[in-house]
Amino acid sequence: MKKIEAIIKPFKLDEVKEALQEVGLQGITVTEAKGFGRQKGHTELYRGAEYVVDFLPKVKVEIVLNDDLVEKAVDAIRDAAQTGRIGDGKIFVSNIEEAIRIRTGETGEEAV
Repeated sequence: MKKIEAIIKPFKLDEVKEALQEVGLQGITVTEAKGFGRQKGHTELYRGAEYVVDFLPKVKVEIVLNDDLVEKAVDAIRDAAQTGRIGDGKIFVSNIEEAIRIRTGETGEEAV
């Protein structure tokens, strides 16, 4: 099993969700996040004072899935989240050793 974590622009969330559903994924976890990479934030003007906004709004999407769906899911996220501009985000893939469904006690791939 693998875990995919994708940091994307908030306005791309619906497109990413729909793309993942088309691939056949049933569940995702979404968290609001703030951060910056190469973007380094931006400068804004508020009541005549200029200030730097270091942390930009982002969305973190997390999915745990079977190994055979990873490539399709990564491609779906990349295609749906890409704008071609700086700050589109990142996708991280990591190994999951165990998954347990709390309600039934199922483990492994059955729990996903």
